[in-house]
Amino acid sequence: MNTAQRKQWMSVLARASWRELESRWQGLALAPDYELIRAPEVGLAQVRARMGATGSQFNLGDITITRAVIRLAGGELGYSYVAGRNKAHAELAAVIDGLMLSPEVGERLTRELITPLAAHKAEQEELRRREVAASKVDFFTMVRGED
Repeated sequence: MNTAQRKQWMSVLARASWRELESRWQGLALAPDYELIRAPEVGLAQVRARMGATGSQFNLGDITITRAVIRLAGGELGYSYVAGRNKAHAELAAVIDGLMLSPEVGERLTRELITPLAAHKAEQEELRRREVAASKVDFFTMVRGED
């Protein structure tokens, strides 16, 4: 496991819808033993942006996030930060993060949970891109020949 891989699966877990994550998790029939190190708690994070993606940064506003930290019986720590106020989502994402650190369980979770969730999210984003592209309006100016 390297940092880039962990960043990728944590992103998938944080961006997945709660319903889909929960249903796929229940389908795995895993019941790991863990303790809460930091119970899920709701807070705010400041979002920064750039004008035109290249300009100076500015404070756009705040977003509600929920974070959690767990420790599995084997000692692995799992962390999560998810947008919104869903404490169950944050706790489950932290449990899955901890399990992903185990080579035996991590491969199964990658194959049966992370990859399908990532594919579903990519499919949703592509559908959204197509919907937006279909409504795009190209404006142009016609030059009159009077000058």
